[in-house]
Amino acid sequence: MEELPSITVSQREQFLVENDVFGLYSYFDASDIATKEFLVGIQRDNQMDYLMNGLRQLGPSFASLDANRPWICYWILHSIALLGESVDNDLEKNAIDFLGRCQGSDGGFGGGPGQLPHLATSYAAVNALVTLGGDRALSSINRVNMSSFLRRMKDSNGGFRMHDMGEMDVRACYTAISIASILNIMDDELTRGLGDYILSCQTYEGGIGGEPGSEAHGGYTYCGLATMILINEVDRLNLDSLMNWVVHRQGIEMGFQGRTNKLVDGCYSFWQAAPCVLLQRYFLTHDLELHGSSSHVSQGTDEAHTEHDHDDEDDHEESDEDDSDDDSDEVSGNVHVHHTSTYINRRVQPFSDSLGLQRYVLLCSKIHEGGFRDKPSKPRDFYHTCYCLSGLSVAQHACSKDEDTPPLTRDIFGGYANHLEPVHLLHNVVMDQYNEAIEFYHRAAA
Repeated sequence: MEELPSITVSQREQFLVENDVFGLYSYFDASDIATKEFLVGIQRDNQMDYLMNGLRQLGPSFASLDANRPWICYWILHSIALLGESVDNDLEKNAIDFLGRCQGSDGGFGGGPGQLPHLATSYAAVNALVTLGGDRALSSINRVNMSSFLRRMKDSNGGFRMHDMGEMDVRACYTAISIASILNIMDDELTRGLGDYILSCQTYEGGIGGEPGSEAHGGYTYCGLATMILINEVDRLNLDSLMNWVVHRQGIEMGFQGRTNKLVDGCYSFWQAAPCVLLQRYFLTHDLELHGSSSHVSQGTDEAHTEHDHDDEDDHEESDEDDSDDDSDEVSGNVHVHHTSTYINRRVQPFSDSLGLQRYVLLCSKIHEGGFRDKPSKPRDFYHTCYCLSGLSVAQHACSKDEDTPPLTRDIFGGYANHLEPVHLLHNVVMDQYNEAIEFYHRAAA
């Protein structure tokens, strides 16, 4: 009798995840319309209860995250902002005061009061304060000391270190440049040699690793791509290879994995979907600049121009016959797949399956009582809540030509009741708060 081949641990884990995910999809598809509407609804009140309770007080199980407290502030505050809500005056004051105590006398923010300044927690603190908005929050950041801190973290090879004597990686590069950009303290000293360092981290697969020689990873790919855009050197990357890598990280579950042959994870709904949209808009803009807008953009006609068509097993054409706000497909669960091709005809088609991604997040990552998780069988947490909601926002606005163009109802899985605020793709703060901060720090530098 022929011996059956054994399966690997990775294969077994993948089968278990697929079983959980497709079990949820089957239940959804077999449900009546009222149940479907409940299952895909964000349940804003429950989300807000979960987030506000976490912002007010955390339990003893969070002691291990003592060095990540600005991150917790950012994850929660950003999630609240994505839902279109804000905190009351007392919570806002407490958050500003706490983050102020995390700010070092020589610049940068530590993981808690008196802790070593660190680029990651500095990025989280800056984003949290930008999200709070208003003069008190925005003026609480010492831009002069922050500029000095960023220069101390700059390495002679072009990259950045996370802290004094710390590790150097693409994450450090991104957090430093994101801070410098949003605070309006960017200069040639910070960007010198940085593009060379990021370029050395792009792998043979097309994605970007944490450091030269490391495996391509979704989080580092986002950080590297966003950094290169912020310093105006993105065209130095192999963008076709990068795009090919990132779109193929969306698996049959319709969520994204972080690396090749890894399991789906809800947080990559942002880390991988944001590069898809960034690349989509880059290629669209590049094409229009190169060839002239009148030759490729249809003005109310049915002509479509196909751009950067890659061989992909999920590449389908989608009809644009109906641009109405009918959301019946989204509620019933019918998902339109349109990997890797851009069709320019009154609206922009995303490289990834944006409706499929929303379906995964809402049916597999969302907790009905509030919060989001990595995948079915995992617990909720504030990190995954932040990046699942961020990914939902990115997916909802993926068909829009820019952050200021609202999505159609047909592009939001579950309809407009699930609509989230748009995020700035390079900083992951909501657009209104980003615009306020840019104007504030522009005046401060004048």
